[in-house]
Amino acid sequence: MIKVAMISFWHVHARDYARQATEHPETEIVAVWDEIPERGQKEATERGVAFYESLDEMLANPDIDAVIVDAPTNIHHEVMIKAANAGKHIFTEKVIAPTQREVNGILAAVEKAGVKLTVSLPRLNDRCTLAVQQILEQGLLGDVTLVRARLSHNGATAGWLPAHFFSLEQCGGGALIDLGCHPMYLTRLFLGSMPESVTAQFGYITGKEVEDNAVSVLKCANGAIGIVEAGFVNAYSPFCVEVHGTEGTILYGLPEDKLLLRTKKLGEEASKEWTVQEQPERNPSAFQQWVSHIQQNTVASENIAMAADLTRLMEASNLSVKLGRAVSPSELAQ
Repeated sequence: MIKVAMISFWHVHARDYARQATEHPETEIVAVWDEIPERGQKEATERGVAFYESLDEMLANPDIDAVIVDAPTNIHHEVMIKAANAGKHIFTEKVIAPTQREVNGILAAVEKAGVKLTVSLPRLNDRCTLAVQQILEQGLLGDVTLVRARLSHNGATAGWLPAHFFSLEQCGGGALIDLGCHPMYLTRLFLGSMPESVTAQFGYITGKEVEDNAVSVLKCANGAIGIVEAGFVNAYSPFCVEVHGTEGTILYGLPEDKLLLRTKKLGEEASKEWTVQEQPERNPSAFQQWVSHIQQNTVASENIAMAADLTRLMEASNLSVKLGRAVSPSELAQ
């Protein structure tokens, strides 16, 4: 049994991950630390586990094998390096950290300690994502020319997002670094390479200190373009993906859970109409994969690489808005 400690219940998905840990037959929550003691004590009491006022004391407990990090984004670097140095495996909410420099520090500590890190990038495991990857691997779109992905909700206008999700200091941004993470890593995945430049625009519909409406445009060296869209101010905005190529196009979620393909690659008849494509079964969740990596002593290489690229693209987007120009990820501090 892998004994897990919760590092904070700050994030809106913290209880979801705690539930996954409780329901998984190979993991057990045994302790809680929270930067807000009252919140942490409440969560620990509900679960009948120990609450620690000191993170260092909790991490020093040799009976704890691993941690789930749902702390404010701006302290990810601190808590994850402490956890790695204490020999604890780490499952974390995205992003790993808000800057490439912080991510590099975390990854160096993880590698040195030999602990297993997995980042929650859930849509990598979705049926539609796996189906798009299969189509791209078959070359049915020809050369990819444009990817567009959108994810949005009304958390700011309907008032159901917690107030701390609008804290620039704690979050490192707003709609893009939160919801936009998902279309960002999917766009990066479907483009097939790291973009050479990023140009972003932020909107502030509700007047918060973080953006609640965002678009980031990614340009690749081969001319392909990615468009990432996110918002906290849209009542009926379905998750959707478009992947266009020289020989065909994929459409998903406009608004139904259907994946449509039209391509020249399957003959003249196939090029005349859209056909609904089968979607494979979901991959195991990121949490399940993390447990497997711990048990099998393997490394989540693809997951970690995608998460590192995600931070680079988010940092470049934020810098683009600040500077009012396109930013190359190569400009970011190491």
